[in-house]
Amino acid sequence: MFQSFEDTASPDQGPPRLAALREAMAQARVSAFLVPRADAHQGEYVAPHDERLSWLTGFTGSAGFCAVLPDIAGVFVDGRYRTQVKRQVDLARFTPVDWPEVQLADWLVEKLPEGSIVGYDAWLHVPDEIDRLEEAGAPHGIGFKPIQNLVDHIWPDQPAPPLGPIMPYPDELAGESHASKRTRLSAELRAAGQSAAVITLPDSIAWLLNIRGADIPRNPVPHAFAILRADGHVALFTDPAKADDTLRAHLGDEVTLRPWSGFLPMLRTLDGTIRLDPKTAPVAVLHALSEDGKDIALADDPCILPKARKTTAEIAATQEAHLRDGAAMVEFLMWFDAQPPGTLTEIDIVTNLEGARRATNALRDISFDTIAGTGPNGAVMHYRVTEDSNSRLEEGELIVVDSGGQYLDGTTDITRTLPIGQVGEEERTAFTRVLKGMIAISRARFPKGLAGRDLDALARYPLWLAGQDFNHGTGHGVGVYLCVHEGPQRLSRVSTTPLAPGMILSNEPGYYREGAFGIRIENLIVVQEAGALDGADDRAMYDFLTLTWVPIDRRLIVSEMLDAGEIAWLNQYHATCRDKISPRVSPRAALWLQEATAPLQA
Repeated sequence: MFQSFEDTASPDQGPPRLAALREAMAQARVSAFLVPRADAHQGEYVAPHDERLSWLTGFTGSAGFCAVLPDIAGVFVDGRYRTQVKRQVDLARFTPVDWPEVQLADWLVEKLPEGSIVGYDAWLHVPDEIDRLEEAGAPHGIGFKPIQNLVDHIWPDQPAPPLGPIMPYPDELAGESHASKRTRLSAELRAAGQSAAVITLPDSIAWLLNIRGADIPRNPVPHAFAILRADGHVALFTDPAKADDTLRAHLGDEVTLRPWSGFLPMLRTLDGTIRLDPKTAPVAVLHALSEDGKDIALADDPCILPKARKTTAEIAATQEAHLRDGAAMVEFLMWFDAQPPGTLTEIDIVTNLEGARRATNALRDISFDTIAGTGPNGAVMHYRVTEDSNSRLEEGELIVVDSGGQYLDGTTDITRTLPIGQVGEEERTAFTRVLKGMIAISRARFPKGLAGRDLDALARYPLWLAGQDFNHGTGHGVGVYLCVHEGPQRLSRVSTTPLAPGMILSNEPGYYREGAFGIRIENLIVVQEAGALDGADDRAMYDFLTLTWVPIDRRLIVSEMLDAGEIAWLNQYHATCRDKISPRVSPRAALWLQEATAPLQA
């Protein structure tokens, strides 16, 4: 099994660890210390070595941070984790804070007296973040100081940094050689008058050099830093033990592999204008360049947008991965339907689904820990079942199953909400509202230049009409055998990146009733140029190509709530599921699929 069911949260360890951290803060003469979830690469998923937030607080979510003061320790989490955090931390010692509604700067100004110094690890924070904090704190006499990591100082058995092997990624799947990518991006540097770009995001480096890694669970990326020069040469900094002769041959003469220890010294040798992304690079890198008086151009990581716009080969590859994954899902759903209510647990769901994916003989990893939450657990948006929390699926409940696979040719992410026996009218009505929003995004046609924030409301409008909403974005970017959460594209009210052809997104509206049930429906989609329409304006228009082909449970749909266009879309979607997936599944699953995709009548 890729997924384990051990409860990694340790709320009971929080109080003594918090006390030890406060002693270290006193010795370091700081009034506060910041403990982010992120590592030096700003990753959502981190290696055991970098699980500082979880180790200190017990909170295991993939986003959040803690601000420790002498008399309060705030754990800042967004809407996805507000139920989870209350289950995982010692609420007598740690105070959950609703973020981003409450900003860290405002909270610190309120809690700290004038003259306070806030300590932070300069390798774990980015310049944009620290600039905002310093600007807000200065009028109140609150300063920010880079210091050694105090959590590392008190963590006696901290795991070693990861040493996963780095491997080449096939050019035929990437659709472009790394030599071509380096040539293309270095030309952009020259056009901007920049001599080099410092790249610190592992998925950017993996994309640029057509490599993949194994340093963190679920995401096939290597921990590394890179310097791309305007002549196309790249210096790649990582542990040399990760590389073998095959990798060195793949990288060639224009990519130099160097140890971590050579990174800061090489920064000092750079001349000309150096490009650095203030939203993703560690503050420590900016400080190193600034101390030597380098000319710094603060701009986006040059790989960000090219990586997001998938090549024709990447789209074709991930379509195949989604069909393979869809077949595994159908085998799982057939099995699920044959089990009587009350006979399964959440762990049974996770285990069987991973088994269905493993049976493809192509699964490299799951793309995240499967979320299988029944009843009240379904309302925990990023719920991870453990031996302690494992619940039985009882008659009348819903179960949210959010899962995905990592295949060499693509990364999948799909959510289906399933009924356990006969489900109540309230749940079916809410499910249908969520479905209407999901269909609205799937059918969207929109002018070039629009961003995710311009479309996000389409998914929420049916819920808004009922006074309901959900506390997460409608969709995130997804890589191709890369990270399941990829920027900069998003379907979110805060996303300003214009959507462009080749960008893969999730489409996953939901609804959550704390203590009762959860609902989410998710497909992956890719932006494409829309086909011509008679009588349309002469303007560039985009729409979405669906990647995910798995039935949506018709037993949860109140058909009278759908209009004719929505029913037509759903019936066509199910017909396509049947046509694409039936040849890939067992005869029994094909029969199940035939019934599951029968046309819905108004």
